Amino acid sequence: MNIIWSKTINPGDRWSGNICKGRLVKFTALEAGANLAVLMYNFRNLSEHYNMPDTLKAQHTFYLKKGYALMSDCGRAMASIVEDELGWHDSISGYTTRKMTDEKYGLTNYQKDSNNYFKSGQENFINELTKNGMSKRDLMPPINLFSKVEADPAGNLVYHENHCPKEASVTIRTEMDIYLVLSNTPNPLDPKTFYPSVPVRVEILPAAPVDGLDFCVNFMPQTRRAFENTWEYNLLLGI
Repeated sequence: MNIIWSKTINPGDRWSGNICKGRLVKFTALEAGANLAVLMYNFRNLSEHYNMPDTLKAQHTFYLKKGYALMSDCGRAMASIVEDELGWHDSISGYTTRKMTDEKYGLTNYQKDSNNYFKSGQENFINELTKNGMSKRDLMPPINLFSKVEADPAGNLVYHENHCPKEASVTIRTEMDIYLVLSNTPNPLDPKTFYPSVPVRVEILPAAPVDGLDFCVNFMPQTRRAFENTWEYNLLLGI
């Protein structure tokens, strides 16, 4: 299948862009131990966004893998996970802040270190959101692709350091026109005291038309309902 567009997101870097429905977005970890924080918004109405609580609650899950829809706060499937070599992606740990980054990896800043300073997920997201007239108020918990975080019997969150091998990939399919925002910054629960350095390749490809037999559509009744909400939305917009 032809690759429409490709880009490597280097450690600490960020990217955002508009992607129409019916596209595959493939993410590949170019080294072991990647973490790519992901936000998404409805391109046609930026107030509608990926909603972590609704996505997890509606689909009775704690993490994300192939089959799950990435739902908006309006109950629509914004995207779905169609290929996944890891079987677990973190959706609860959030993103790093400036304070957290300084305390964990050492104090750096642009004035002293230029573009080599250690970026935080929060800063990266805000810098990208401002390009679309958005701000800190538009932030929400991201998806942390390639990371596994689970709860132990005592309820403590546990980060799995060896979860993501080199060349592991995950692919989402856009179910509506989205504004995608990416930050290649550490998972907040990653215990390493050195700033992780794992580039991630992003490729966009055409997706085959979705029908009623699609794996993600039929993953569970709640997932199908989210797809139906999106189909109705797209139909009424004529897209």
